[in-house]
Amino acid sequence: MQFGVLGGGSWATALVKILSENNDKVCWYMRNKNTAQHILEQGHNPKYLTGVTLDPNRLYITHDLEKIIQKSDVLVLAVPSPFLNEVLVKVRGLLKDKIVFSAVKGIVPETKLIVGEHLHQHCELTMDNIGVITGPCHAEEVALEKLSYLTVACQNTDYATQVAKQLQCDYIRTKVSDDIIGTEYAATLKNIYAIAAGMAHGLGYGDNFQSVLMSNSIREMKRFINKLHKMKRNINNSAYLGDLLVTGYSAFSRNRMLGNMIGKGYTVKSAIMEMTMVSEGYYATQTAYLLSQDFNKKFPIIEAVHSVLYQQEPVRKAMAKLCEKLD
Repeated sequence: MQFGVLGGGSWATALVKILSENNDKVCWYMRNKNTAQHILEQGHNPKYLTGVTLDPNRLYITHDLEKIIQKSDVLVLAVPSPFLNEVLVKVRGLLKDKIVFSAVKGIVPETKLIVGEHLHQHCELTMDNIGVITGPCHAEEVALEKLSYLTVACQNTDYATQVAKQLQCDYIRTKVSDDIIGTEYAATLKNIYAIAAGMAHGLGYGDNFQSVLMSNSIREMKRFINKLHKMKRNINNSAYLGDLLVTGYSAFSRNRMLGNMIGKGYTVKSAIMEMTMVSEGYYATQTAYLLSQDFNKKFPIIEAVHSVLYQQEPVRKAMAKLCEKLD
């Protein structure tokens, strides 16, 4: 199968690195023409994961999105969620017969849907042709070739198995799942919980509190996902708990970084403006909060993060109230 990767950031670069080591040629949509040319000439992305060496002979890079889609059997989406719809609306009619795997960990703001649901409802893809690639896996550690694990989820387990095989290498282990809804929502929700962890750290809460916060987060995640799509799943597996832990604790986590800045006194607006990468948890928080109101159940961590990001509640006050609801 011919793979095409959409996106020019760190996660897209990491996925291209893996796929190009396992395939003779990988198609890569790069919106910035100058960056694409630099990669072909110098063999590395000048903006993200600059230390990663890429083989230009194994890459077909272009800013022509239609060409990438026409040449690819499997498309891997690695565009940050706030910008994804802008890309997809240009080529909606070309996606119908493609296999599309999302490596995006967030909500499409325009439709308030996770990427798989957006592809199904707005791009005419069948659920069998939609998949998810999720962690726990930071792009920075892929760049360093540190042992990492990926979960590849799709209702069509043959597709999931084929994609998982192409992502496996000496430093990547893969696992196949049929829980496309649960794994994608887990990858989205963990960003919200990482913002909460960052806020706590910025305010000076210690490791003891962080452990309680993470324990409550995985239980809240389980209740949230079960309200949307109840099935037999082990919430302690790496695609759920593992991804939550690495995002909540890692120094590479941009969502934890956002929360940490807010906890240290930045306004939400100034923190977002200062960050060089997109915090997808910021956008996911609004949608998760609205969904939680429909569930008629309490999700205190989501509510606390939402109150700070969207209701201008002082972070210290919001976290103090949250502390009373944790156990």
